[in-house]
Amino acid sequence: MKLKLRNKAEKAADTGKEGAKKKSVAREWLDAIIFAVIAATIIRWLFLEAFTIPTPSMERSLLVGDFLFVSKIHYGPRTPKTPLQVPLTHQKIWLTDIFKEGGIKSYLDWIQLPMYRLPGLTHIKRNDVVVFNWPPEEQYPVDLKTNYIKRCLAVPGDTFEIRDMQAYVNGEALDNPAEMQFKYFVSTDEAIHERVFKKYRISDYNTVRGGYRVYTTPAVAKELAGLNFVKDVTVWKNAKGNGDERIFPNSKEFPWNEDFYGPLWIPAEGATIPVTRENMIKYGSTIVKYENLKDVELTEDYQLLIDGEAQTEYTFRQNYYFMIGDNRHNSLDSRFWGFVPEDHVVGKAFFIWLSLDAKENFINKVRWNRLFDLIR
Repeated sequence: MKLKLRNKAEKAADTGKEGAKKKSVAREWLDAIIFAVIAATIIRWLFLEAFTIPTPSMERSLLVGDFLFVSKIHYGPRTPKTPLQVPLTHQKIWLTDIFKEGGIKSYLDWIQLPMYRLPGLTHIKRNDVVVFNWPPEEQYPVDLKTNYIKRCLAVPGDTFEIRDMQAYVNGEALDNPAEMQFKYFVSTDEAIHERVFKKYRISDYNTVRGGYRVYTTPAVAKELAGLNFVKDVTVWKNAKGNGDERIFPNSKEFPWNEDFYGPLWIPAEGATIPVTRENMIKYGSTIVKYENLKDVELTEDYQLLIDGEAQTEYTFRQNYYFMIGDNRHNSLDSRFWGFVPEDHVVGKAFFIWLSLDAKENFINKVRWNRLFDLIR
């Protein structure tokens, strides 16, 4: 009896060995790719995501051609709103613009889930450099709107103001970024050689009547003014009271501009405001667009209707932030389109892992001094 059992066990083992087929090379590669995609997707969602800087709105703090990692764990990762999406893509599938103008969408919006934020290590603080989804963009779901990067100058409950190009929060002047830039007019009768601009790290400049328009720091502007072929250097700023119709809240009743802005209170979750004409000019569009209300309307006479009923006051459902670029005269930011809602925040800009200068040749293309710099 024991002999029979042993023979049966041996036979089963032999059969199992014969039945187990060795994976093909193609199957092994497929399994490895699937595992890598799943692992990368989880890392990208929960921990770190790679971004690149395409515009000069944050110069000189961040340069065009900087590649950086953005931390999701600092403020907490968001659950996806649009789950039906090709992994590791954003709005379009890579390289599909070859076959179709504008590319092929990487997602289906058949399912839209409510978004939640998982616990993070900290909260957004003033002067943090933050990546977020651009709020005004309406053609994409929230988590697929275009990514922007700016510096947070005001947090929920703050009162923000700019007086003569200097930012204030709650009446106190903010510390300025070390290399904050403005627009200057360089008055000269001579053509300035490109090597001069390169020496002073001025990448954005144009010839104008009587000289040059440049974007640079106050310190560099002072140095330029001392050059023997430069007559004068003056900041190119707006006058107080000279309202700009592009500036939020886009009303003639608030003649604000880039250099003289506010004061403006930043909405905070749980804070209640009365529904007045002034408040609805300032906050009505934010309530309608970003508070996730199903039936909401702002009438022409600034009445706020929710579920068809006129409101006398409103309590905000989420926090908001005011984000501005360090290149103050060359940045499309909260001064132009308003607040950044909490649910639009992607993460904290963490460190630069690569930086490439498109204007340099192959040998000098890498900005070695910027590699692995922490973003401050």
